[in-house]
Amino acid sequence: QVQLVESGGGLAQPGGSLRLSCAASGSYLSGFHAMSWCRQPPGQQRELAVVIFTGGPINYHDSVKDRFTISKNSAGNWWYLQMDSLKSEDTAVYYCHAARLVPPPRRDYWGQGTQVTIFS
Repeated sequence: QVQLVESGGGLAQPGGSLRLSCAASGSYLSGFHAMSWCRQPPGQQRELAVVIFTGGPINYHDSVKDRFTISKNSAGNWWYLQMDSLKSEDTAVYYCHAARLVPPPRRDYWGQGTQVTIFS
């Protein structure tokens, strides 16, 4: 069983910064293929903000490119989202997600979500 736990959400003003963390625990963590941060703004569907693959490629949604930075530790059981130049439209519940391919079949894991609110 794998568990993901987010931390670091909260309140910030436009132009401010927040850092989210995701801690993974459980079995076969080395089998993670991709780790990501998704977000769900109020009244909207969940969307992918950024994904990092274990091979190194990183893909950012256009709305967060050049403002958000994803990183992970070498063990691959922690990953982070540095959010800078925050905007009101970044207000959302942020979820960390991991896709595990090994061992098969594919498994997807989600954290419980952490609220990020940007207000002026």
